[in-house]
Formats: sequence, C-alpha cells, structure tokens
Amino acid sequence: MKILVFFISLILTSNFAFAQKYSTKTGKITFEASVPLFEDVYAENNNSTAILNADTGDIASLAMVNAFTFKSSLMQEHFNENYAESAKYPKTSFKGKIVNFDKNDLSAKPKAYMISGILNFHGVDKQVQSSANVYLKDDKIVVQGKLVAKTADFKVKIPKMVAAKVAENVNVNYNFILQK
Repeated sequence: MKILVFFISLILTSNFAFAQKYSTKTGKITFEASVPLFEDVYAENNNSTAILNADTGDIASLAMVNAFTFKSSLMQEHFNENYAESAKYPKTSFKGKIVNFDKNDLSAKPKAYMISGILNFHGVDKQVQSSANVYLKDDKIVVQGKLVAKTADFKVKIPKMVAAKVAENVNVNYNFILQK
C-alpha cells in the first residue's frame, strides 16, 4: 500500500517538478498617469519579480510599491503615503495566464497574445486583460505588454485639489526578460 501511495504521489507531482519555469527578479514595470498641461506623473520599478510556467502559460508577477521611483522625491512621497498607501499595501501582484500560449510557437519574432488574470493593487483584486508580445531572445523568454488601470477600480482616492493633474486611467507597461 505504501508503494502504491508513493507511485501515485510521484505521478501527480512529476508534471510540476518537470515544468519549464522561467523567471526574473529585474523585471521593469512603469506607469504613467499624466494629463496635458501639468507635470508628468511617471514612475518605474526595475526590481519586479516575474515567473512563467512555459508548459501551461501561467504567469505571475510581484512588485514592491515603494520601489517605484519618480523624477521628483516629493511626488514619490505623496504617491506612497497618500495614494498607494504603501505602508498598508506594500505589494502589487498579478496572477494569470497567457491565453493560447504554446512554447513551441516561440521564436525571435514577437507574437501577440492576450494575458488574462487578477491584478492586486491597494488591497483590491481586479480581473484585467493585457495585450503582450512574447518572443525568444538569447534562450530567454521576453514578455512585453501593457494595460490600462482605473484608479477608482482600486479604491485609490485622488484629492479634488489635484484630481485635474492626475489621469483617471493609468497606463501600465511591463517588460520581463525571463530565464530558466
């Protein structure tokens, strides 16, 4: 009986153990929420973690909110303290799937995909869709994409006195160079 349980466990876990996982700890995520005639609202994080299961197309990413850097330290301080509340919500994450992904279709030529999943920011989970290009470069998988997030969807409150200076729709871009 113990041998049977051992072999069943081995069979069930073998797919996970042999899955082709690609990851990075230096992924780049940027966001831009600028409006015309006012100062640019732009930040980037170059230390995002991402992992891709190349066998299933499952993809996940994680970024520390306070690691987003702005051109102005005051803007960064306001973002972390007043809007993102990074002391209370220190991480932003995404967990989803590259739709119709097949690792055998990968080449040096970028291929367009949709990525669907749950984005968590400011303590709120939201189903999102993202367009992305995926391709091979030097035995690494590159995933580059973008999405638009609404501040209201994530319960981010923008004070009325600065609301005209910050876009309601935030353009998010990401670039992950994933390796085995």
